[in-house]
Amino acid sequence: MTSHPRRDFRRAAGATPLKAPPPFSLRLTAAERARLEDDSAGKALGAYIRERLFGGDVAPRKRLGGFPVKDHEALGRVLGALGQSRLSSNLNQLAKAVNTGSLPVTPETEAELKEACGAVSAMRDELLRALGKSPGGGP
Repeated sequence: MTSHPRRDFRRAAGATPLKAPPPFSLRLTAAERARLEDDSAGKALGAYIRERLFGGDVAPRKRLGGFPVKDHEALGRVLGALGQSRLSSNLNQLAKAVNTGSLPVTPETEAELKEACGAVSAMRDELLRALGKSPGGGP
């Protein structure tokens, strides 16, 4: 195993080791990159290159983020319901009426408010399901 002068110097100087090694850059021609992309068959180039270099000894990489949606159908239902509703306009009108004191509290108004709250609650549950969360939990 060969010695690495930079690493040896940092260790001798008492420097704390880096949390993660810095990224490695590799310049390719357009043709070389196109070949890698074709050979990778849709896999991320970094993962494909590591796999080719190290074979089965490749350590899986931690993902920092990614798209959190677990159920695209549930998300589609919610977005469709939001697109067809006048929810934001209606909520704005309710807020204005409350602020001006002109909202009469009749049984009909109360029923409509409860219906709107039920619709919002259903959309919340669908969004939580789409994100892989349990809708029965807290806020």
